[in-house]
Amino acid sequence: MFARSPVVALLTLLTAAIGLPFAAHAAEGKKPAEVHEVEFKLPPFPADRTVRQTTTIDGRKLAYDATVGSLPVLDDKGKTIAEVMFIAYTVPGKDRPVTFALNGGPGAASVYLNLGALGPKRVQFGAEGDSPSDPALAHDNPGSWLDFTDLVFIDPVGTGFSRALVDADEAKKHFYGTEVDIEYLSRIIYDWLVKNERLESRKYLVGESYGGFRGPRITHYLQTRLGVAMNGLVLVSPYLDPGASANGDLSPLPWMLTLPTIAAANLERHGKLSDAAMAAIVAYTRGDYVTDLLKGRSDPQALERIVERVTALSGLDPEFVRRSGGRLETQAFLREVFRKEGKLGSRYDANVTAWDPFPFAPQQRTNDPILDGIIAPTTTAMVDFITRTVGWKYVGRYNALSYEVGRAWDRTGPERERGSVAQLRQAVAIDSKLRVLIVHGWGDLSCPFMASVLIVDQMPIMGDPSRVQVKSYPGGHMFYSRPESQALLRSDVRALYAAH
Repeated sequence: MFARSPVVALLTLLTAAIGLPFAAHAAEGKKPAEVHEVEFKLPPFPADRTVRQTTTIDGRKLAYDATVGSLPVLDDKGKTIAEVMFIAYTVPGKDRPVTFALNGGPGAASVYLNLGALGPKRVQFGAEGDSPSDPALAHDNPGSWLDFTDLVFIDPVGTGFSRALVDADEAKKHFYGTEVDIEYLSRIIYDWLVKNERLESRKYLVGESYGGFRGPRITHYLQTRLGVAMNGLVLVSPYLDPGASANGDLSPLPWMLTLPTIAAANLERHGKLSDAAMAAIVAYTRGDYVTDLLKGRSDPQALERIVERVTALSGLDPEFVRRSGGRLETQAFLREVFRKEGKLGSRYDANVTAWDPFPFAPQQRTNDPILDGIIAPTTTAMVDFITRTVGWKYVGRYNALSYEVGRAWDRTGPERERGSVAQLRQAVAIDSKLRVLIVHGWGDLSCPFMASVLIVDQMPIMGDPSRVQVKSYPGGHMFYSRPESQALLRSDVRALYAAH
């Protein structure tokens, strides 16, 4: 779901957990040479299981089938090396589109999109005032997409209940890197379509955060390698270009990406956030702000202009702004803006706060307020749904979000740093009917909206300029935790689907 975790990037991208490995025991105690000498204790996955449920969307009661199941991942010799769990919501009827959903991390399960944004049931989490000990009750989701598309939520290996069936070194080789991640997840989508006889359906993909990084790459891989063409792509708070936030000593980009979000958070605190106000801030950011940053000491008045304007936009103490040169580092800002209250803001929603347990430490010593607060409600609600409501009985650990996969992830290859902008351009160029909607929360500092604005503005139009759009709403990384923003998302997504 998330792109960058504050403690670790405060390290790097948000991470999720790796399940315990599993291998089949060889008959009569004999083990083939290729099977590692590791004793795996988890039982096999249950068979796929389906239950009928109902929800109400737009005042209309809708019956649907909820299926929890799994698909195998095979190596080039046909050996099963992993099992990927999915949750599918399907409505009986002809000509239904199907949408595949992935969160990010790398290492987050798809529970956040499922129970937060677009699934038929919703659990409240991720907003200011939410508590991890609040009852994790699932209610009908008025923002669900199920009335206009079937939904398939995929948990990558090491997240949810999905698990590798090989040891840690082999799991890293096959699953925990940019290219292998895209290849096996694309194959899971292909295999689900074949298994369920849905290759002829209209097909869409939605990815959040690092899932947004995956989105263009999976779409392009499906187009060019597996022969499956997506009709549409929805990128929620996507992490499209890791390099854009690098080299802030020279490049103005890192400061251009975050200033509009910091300003949006200040406007929201004063009840003044609006599209018009944000348009003016974006214009300043890509105009006078970047010009003065680039002037540096060649214009002695440039710093004065920056400090005056950034102080007004951020609501911070002018001395703090001056000491930072009008270049507001994310974590320093999130501590400073709520320092008088003894609280920290979240990089995933700058106005969601928690108490700072180490207020006098020179650097932040605790994890992000949102990250630590969403594990309990999402895990409780999803495990209860899978094991009790659907009856897919399994005793392994459910990993909504942890850090093992992130630590195992191979970050050394060039593909990660190149981002997914090239694949986004190529996928749009290949298919003149492909439509892309990129959506952000104004207050998200982990994947700021300004990055997507600049990325799309640099793309060639390739026919219809409305085929690739960027929309922003009040809220943060999980802006859909706010009912008003979730309703705007649903409306914009329906328009994308209606175009086909």
